[in-house]
Amino acid sequence: MGNDGLLVVRCQLGEREAFRELVAMWHPPLWRYVRGVVGSPHLADDLAQEAWVAVVRGLPRLRQPERFAPWLFTIARRTVTDHLRQTYKAAETAMEEATTVVADDELSGVLTTMQIEAGLAALPLLEREVLILFHLEDLPLASCAEVLGVPAGTVKSRLYRARRMLRDHLAEKGYEA
Repeated sequence: MGNDGLLVVRCQLGEREAFRELVAMWHPPLWRYVRGVVGSPHLADDLAQEAWVAVVRGLPRLRQPERFAPWLFTIARRTVTDHLRQTYKAAETAMEEATTVVADDELSGVLTTMQIEAGLAALPLLEREVLILFHLEDLPLASCAEVLGVPAGTVKSRLYRARRMLRDHLAEKGYEA
């Protein structure tokens, strides 16, 4: 069992310091994932907090502590999905917020973080999500499949399509692919 698994077991045994360590280790990747999907840093703060509340509630029932990372991202995905569902019902979308990205200065042909984020924000949710999990959060293919609830082959095809769409979008904006 890896370091995550041991931390989870310590949390399940009621060690408060272990939970602080778990949050310190996993909050930045969780926040980046949520931020990448919803686009807004402020909204990402709120949704990441909601996800941690769900983690606290569900942690005692986690049977495979070594599978913490996919479990955490699955919770985050549900939290974001629930929020988006409520937002769509209210006729406001988090996607509109995500598309208003201010362009940054060009650095001799190198894409800046803001340009990449703008490209990601332009992608449909399924494609954006798989790119974030696989490339930005470095989850293995199998873990991405588990988080997304689809077979590994579907993850591969979404990755292929998402990379192509991102490349096309960036090329359309005048950036070299």
